[in-house]
Amino acid sequence: MQNIRFGFIALWMLLGTANAAVAGVSIGIGLPNVNIGINLPAYPDLVPVPGYPVYYAPGFAGNYFFYDGMYWVYQNDNWYASTWYNGPWGYVDPMSVPLYVLRVPISYYRQPPTYFRGWHSDAPPRWGDHWGHSWEQRRSGWNHWNRGAAPRPAPLPVYQRQYAGNRYPRAEQQSAIRSEQYHYQPRDKVVREHFKQTDKKAPAAQRVKQVKPQAKSPQHQEVQHAAPQRQGAAQQRGPAAHEQKQQPQHQQPQHQQPAAQHQQPAPQAHEQQRGHEERGGGQEHGQGQSREEGRGR
Repeated sequence: MQNIRFGFIALWMLLGTANAAVAGVSIGIGLPNVNIGINLPAYPDLVPVPGYPVYYAPGFAGNYFFYDGMYWVYQNDNWYASTWYNGPWGYVDPMSVPLYVLRVPISYYRQPPTYFRGWHSDAPPRWGDHWGHSWEQRRSGWNHWNRGAAPRPAPLPVYQRQYAGNRYPRAEQQSAIRSEQYHYQPRDKVVREHFKQTDKKAPAAQRVKQVKPQAKSPQHQEVQHAAPQRQGAAQQRGPAAHEQKQQPQHQQPQHQQPAAQHQQPAPQAHEQQRGHEERGGGQEHGQGQSREEGRGR
């Protein structure tokens, strides 16, 4: 019986420790794997909220904000966040929503929920009333801040404008592109932790990105592959063409020309010899006649 009692005590202590650990650890921002139905055709027009380091989207029919390098959406009583304007989105625990996002006045919510009615539009929503006393205790003083000491808004990731429609990157590519194009360092601890989690997938995304251009340009590869073949064929044809060019010179060598010149005078010399013999014979014949005539006299 005593052993059973000690067992219950140990179990109670274990459960109490686990509950304390769960209560003391913030869930933060979930990994980007949620589709909440937002599909913008192009990069949204974001306008600063006066006096706040937060932007909002006046042309979007929803509660869409940008703060500290991330996009924030309040939809169906839940907060979601993403590093890209069209998601995918990660669920944000109410205990981890950044304070400046919570402080945005109701008038900048383009689609406020029904329980916002009756609250002052120039004041933030009454999150304590909505999320309960436990949340209010743990985030006590969330709306007490020095408005003159508000940080400057983070620069907008305008590089994402070129990624619209079919060019919008997949989730495994987004972290690598953001690391190359957007060098802002977030201030909020929850946002920094989220960036660390998503950047762990950056090497795999980088490998996908490096392989992708090769897969997109097979014609360029064929041209590059055909160029060495043409060069090789030109090199193979080169000696043959050179031999063809050199062949007429071998067919008509210079030593044949003197032979031709030597053969041409032969008939002339033969004719000259015949003429000489004929002239000689004529002379002899004439001399014979002269001698005969002399004997006749």
